[in-house]
Amino acid sequence: MSRRSYLFTSESVSEGHPDKLCDRISDAVVDAHLGALPEARVACETLATTNRVVIAGEVRGSEHVDAQVIESLARDAIRDIGYEQNGFHWKNAVVEVLLHEQSADIAQGVDSAGNKDEGAGDQGIMFGYACKETPELMPAPILYAHKILRLMAEARRGGREKELGPDAKSQVTVRYEDGVPTGITSVVVSTQHHDPKLESEDIRAIVEPYVREALPEGWLNGNTAWHVNPTGKFVIGGPDGDCGLTGRKIIVDTYGGAAPHGGGAFSGKDPTKVDRSAAYAARYLAKNVVAGGYADRCTIQLSYAIGVSKPLSVYVDLHDTGRIEASDLERALGEAMDLSPRGIRERLGLNRPIYARTAAYGHFGREPEADGGFSWERTDLIEAIEAAL
Repeated sequence: MSRRSYLFTSESVSEGHPDKLCDRISDAVVDAHLGALPEARVACETLATTNRVVIAGEVRGSEHVDAQVIESLARDAIRDIGYEQNGFHWKNAVVEVLLHEQSADIAQGVDSAGNKDEGAGDQGIMFGYACKETPELMPAPILYAHKILRLMAEARRGGREKELGPDAKSQVTVRYEDGVPTGITSVVVSTQHHDPKLESEDIRAIVEPYVREALPEGWLNGNTAWHVNPTGKFVIGGPDGDCGLTGRKIIVDTYGGAAPHGGGAFSGKDPTKVDRSAAYAARYLAKNVVAGGYADRCTIQLSYAIGVSKPLSVYVDLHDTGRIEASDLERALGEAMDLSPRGIRERLGLNRPIYARTAAYGHFGREPEADGGFSWERTDLIEAIEAAL
């Protein structure tokens, strides 16, 4: 039997965190290629350090998205995030573009040919999760850790908090009673700032209103522990202070550790890569299961082999909250939605330039957007699941 009363912690990192900046640049490259050629193939990795950005990987896309265009995309992303410091500046950083053609050996396994449907871009396992802890059907700790940083970023970008820098991290520890989140036992916020004279208490005075705004009323109390810039000043931030790489924040991107992760990163990958598209599909299925009232919690695993179109397995865990047999759902989900890479992309409209916006504050628990962004957050599969049961 699972525990019902416990503490659970999740963290988030801001758009200016070195790894997230790299995710943003890699996804900007994906968007540029998909915008020019919806069937483009992209596997883009970015590294950022003191005044240097290296962009590498494999591409089969539009010749118009050349090295000059990609360098400009990188500088635009750095400028938009807000880096104009001596050790990392959008205008002065050296940008190296080392992208090359996609391997023909990989392409032949993925491409459709004759009677062969398009196959998965790689082998692997992907997980999706949903629960009734929040209206967004997300675990509370990661949802609120993201929200704290989004509010701080909006204040910084809007000019209300000019002292804050782009690099920041948050962490919240949630108390669960009888399986229900009831409060916050600790809050951690570390944020870059411009004035080296500011102390931890000065930074707390700046960020505390945004923490309180992000969290449900009554979740903070006199017993909540606060740790704001606990090491002291945090002036040197971003890639100048810590090297960044694409794909290093996979738990931040998903469920904050409250659900399993298959291990594959999302950013920098076009949607033929099931690391990305099948993880979106698994979240879509899990969310529709919970939204449809079949369970209060749902974990779904999908697995694939490179070059094979259909998933090797579909696994459902309803965590003893189900109102239906998990095995019945496993069968019904495969009938309600085509889980081949092509079927996922068509159902969710993934061959679009919608990915740079996913690079920070989580890929899940967001609002579906009119242009197809975050389409995997829709709850429009409930009737199809019901018909298949």
